[in-house]
Amino acid sequence: MTRPFALRSLRSSSLDLLCSLLFISGPLLAQSPKATQDPAPSPASPKAFLAALASPMDAKAQQVLHRKIIRFFGHEPLVNNRAAAKVEGTTVAWATLAKQPASIVREDGKLLGDMIQIGADGLQVFALDLPNFSETNYRILVDGRIQQGGQVRIEHFEPAPESLPHTDIPKGSLQTFEWKDSQVFPETVRQVTVYTPANHQPNQPCGLMIWQDGTRHADPNGGLRVPVVFDHLIHKGDMPPVIGVFIDPGRKPNQKPNDKAANRSFEYDSLGDAYSRFLLTEILPEVRRRFSLNWSPKPEHIALAGGSSGGICAFTAAWERPDQFRKVLSWVGSFTDIRGGHAYPSLIRLAEPKPLRVYLLGGQNDLDNAFGHWPTANKLVAKALAFHNYDHHLEWTQCFHGSKGMAPKLPDALRWLWRDWKQSLSAKTN
Repeated sequence: MTRPFALRSLRSSSLDLLCSLLFISGPLLAQSPKATQDPAPSPASPKAFLAALASPMDAKAQQVLHRKIIRFFGHEPLVNNRAAAKVEGTTVAWATLAKQPASIVREDGKLLGDMIQIGADGLQVFALDLPNFSETNYRILVDGRIQQGGQVRIEHFEPAPESLPHTDIPKGSLQTFEWKDSQVFPETVRQVTVYTPANHQPNQPCGLMIWQDGTRHADPNGGLRVPVVFDHLIHKGDMPPVIGVFIDPGRKPNQKPNDKAANRSFEYDSLGDAYSRFLLTEILPEVRRRFSLNWSPKPEHIALAGGSSGGICAFTAAWERPDQFRKVLSWVGSFTDIRGGHAYPSLIRLAEPKPLRVYLLGGQNDLDNAFGHWPTANKLVAKALAFHNYDHHLEWTQCFHGSKGMAPKLPDALRWLWRDWKQSLSAKTN
């Protein structure tokens, strides 16, 4: 591997000596505020580290870089050999503390690069651009022995402009409540977040959109940033004013806060009408009662959305009750044999067509495990929908499993899903 001049120069004995003297005197320098102030503060990030390592550095620049790396990766993880690789876009950075030379190798033994020593305390760092939509199992070798390992996944999409807040666009409001009185899914507790469009009037005709795995999708700073996208599209008239209901899967009362919701798979992956009954008899009436909100009763004005198991859940609720729900947004949906979802391609083909509009997003890097092959499963559902001429769209991407692939497509997906709202949603619908 060809190494930039800056990386080669950092190995020179004269520079190592200078670094040693510099860091031995560190406690004395720390007494002076000017000595610890970065001359030109810049963000600590993998891309910043890659740029810093590609250019010659004097002793002061190395001292600044050393502090940034320690803060970025964390002193305790570095000391305990638990500092995971950090990813920014397609750039990856690794760091370790070791007195002997360290290198980064792939699982198959191929050298990705030699780490660069920054200072006399053994701090070493390496940064590298990797191909987008790739997974790399890596090992950090110190003096030829494995010190730690892990995996980095590169999955980078440019954000949609509509996912960024704008001062000229009015913001809707978010309110939350806890639901723990379920009869359909007893002994569960969950958070529900309700989005109300900006300047919403009680008698204003509006739609309804229900999101599974709600809390993370309702987060204005999260991955999908649904409220921000709603604000943009409603303001531009690209979709109707909608009440957004973001519902978390059920947790058991004794679960720890960071544990995965114990009832999620049962609620989301199961076929049948349980989840649609849960929405119609519990959550939606509670939203109306608590917030005095109203929406169009017409099923074509009510949409369901979710990813992975939340995606098949959204489809199942609409499939079971097309008299109530007729729009579905599903990304990397789990139409696999977790709880029978692999039957949908056959069920769709054999059943009489239902008045549904379905947007599917799949990814060629999606899951392949004992439950099934997610890319094929989503293609089979799309083919079955096409067989009966359903109003549907399959967006095919290179995404992995998760919501990263959906985020940049969300504005266009919502435009497609609600494309005829001006003709169908009028003041008479309420």
